[in-house]
Amino acid sequence: MEWILDPQIWASLLALTALEIVLGIDNVIFISIISAGLPPEQGERARKLGLTAALVMRIVLLMGIAWIVGLKTPIAEIYGFALSWRDVLLLTGGLFLLAKGTREIHHSVEGGEGDKSASGAKSFGAVIAQIIVLDAVFSLDSVITAVGMAEHLPVMIAAVMIAIAIMMLASKPVSAFIERHPTAKMLALSFLLLVGVALVADGMHFHIPRGYLYFAIAFSAGVEALNLLVARRRAKKAAG
Repeated sequence: MEWILDPQIWASLLALTALEIVLGIDNVIFISIISAGLPPEQGERARKLGLTAALVMRIVLLMGIAWIVGLKTPIAEIYGFALSWRDVLLLTGGLFLLAKGTREIHHSVEGGEGDKSASGAKSFGAVIAQIIVLDAVFSLDSVITAVGMAEHLPVMIAAVMIAIAIMMLASKPVSAFIERHPTAKMLALSFLLLVGVALVADGMHFHIPRGYLYFAIAFSAGVEALNLLVARRRAKKAAG
């Protein structure tokens, strides 16, 4: 029990938890968008099941650290490019996000008034299947970060559990906000496209620091918050 009194362990837990929350933003946004077309009760269930699956995947992957390291071992070489299973997973997830984000944007902008969104046209099972596929990719990114930042497995698992618990609390208000504001949904979809590009780049061995992506979306979200504030004030003046 000496670790309880070790300030370095507590510092690594806090730092890793904060980073896991930041890395989980894309996970929460994707789950919120993909579950938006479901009835409210099913949407709530889909978000909880999706994040629970993410937690289980992260813990299982953390306990198989040797296997994670093995994913980087090349399985084929194509014109001098060493392809590993990690590359395959990242490329698949990135291309899926690009296709899904583009399709959702198309349905939001081009779809008619009575037209259902891409996510709304799918069953509860299909939504859960899509969430699990992307959970696997996001979990891989999260676990690789955790392994690089902390030395003790209990610290990694605790950080992941705390981060997922916070994401579960945040998923409902985030989903409701995205549904209420179409421009916020567009920004969220644009963010998913950015993440998709980053995953494809990682799969091609070109790493894009995530800080650039988070800065871009934070700046856009700040501009949108100002727009909403101005629109609310105009509505109050018009009503008064």
